[in-house]
Amino acid sequence: MIIDIHGHYTTAPAQLGAWRDLQIAFSEGQGLAPDRATLRISDDDIRETIEANQLKLMNERASDITVFSPRASFMAHHIGDLEVSKTWARICNDLCARVSELFPDRFLMGAMLPQSPAEDPATTVAELTRAVEELGAVTVNLNPDPSGGKWTAPALTDRSWYPIYEKLVEYEIPAMVHVSTSCKPVFHTTGDHYLNADTTAFMQLLKGDLFRDFPGLKLVIPHGGGAVPYHWGRFRGLAMALGKPELEEHLLNNVFFDTCVYHQPGIDLLTKVIPTDNILFASEMIGAVRDIDPRTGHYFDDTKRYVDASESLTDAQRAQIFEANARRVYPRLDRALTARGL
Repeated sequence: MIIDIHGHYTTAPAQLGAWRDLQIAFSEGQGLAPDRATLRISDDDIRETIEANQLKLMNERASDITVFSPRASFMAHHIGDLEVSKTWARICNDLCARVSELFPDRFLMGAMLPQSPAEDPATTVAELTRAVEELGAVTVNLNPDPSGGKWTAPALTDRSWYPIYEKLVEYEIPAMVHVSTSCKPVFHTTGDHYLNADTTAFMQLLKGDLFRDFPGLKLVIPHGGGAVPYHWGRFRGLAMALGKPELEEHLLNNVFFDTCVYHQPGIDLLTKVIPTDNILFASEMIGAVRDIDPRTGHYFDDTKRYVDASESLTDAQRAQIFEANARRVYPRLDRALTARGL
């Protein structure tokens, strides 16, 4: 089975973006707050956007299941206040839940949290609870930088994040540590901002001792871990200098990396440096890189091809990356699939 743990609703119906534009205008003092009731998206609208895009590519690439969450760059937690973020998160989460209801054999829902700069992370727990208990979320996206590139939030090891971690452990769901849009033009959102954030999150975790308090917590760092695999020796050396154990003991019981790396040498490096137990298959299809690579004739984000071709992997290790690791790290995903006889 091929389980893609990193998908976003990047092709959502145009009505969603139009409604969000009105909300952004309101947050900037222009006009009234838009009414949720005015946002009308039919089941047919959803089917059309999914069948012509994600589902089409999943079928072409022999991918079975996608963990599907709101569009990461649309989370934009730095826009407006906490109430704006709460309303927007509910709308986006409800929409992804509808995708999983309309295509129950192909999509499982992931949720965004209503984070907001300078707000206590505990304010997100109510929506986390709703997403899991009412919508069936199997994961959440956790933004380590709700300020959108200003990095005003405390490190992920700070105790202010603990109410979220307590709920994640209680519900047996991992969090994908995923930033959103950069509000600073010097940072390209899906280029340096995303990859910088992946690297920063790993270093925050390395410097702390979060997993002493939460040995059951699971965090996924996307996009192959940013610079982490490429600089594994640097991070090992920094851990030694900081008096931390070897990275395998310090972090790798709790931290995982996905395969959203868009060329063969990158996947080859990832699979040689990071233990197979810590790699989860993902593509983030129709995401940051949507074109066909002229050197190969295939889409950059067709990451299954790279895993299949990696000479450092055995067939048993590929099976781990494609299915077994996801079922272990995402227990609610595993239970959902088991309930379907999968």
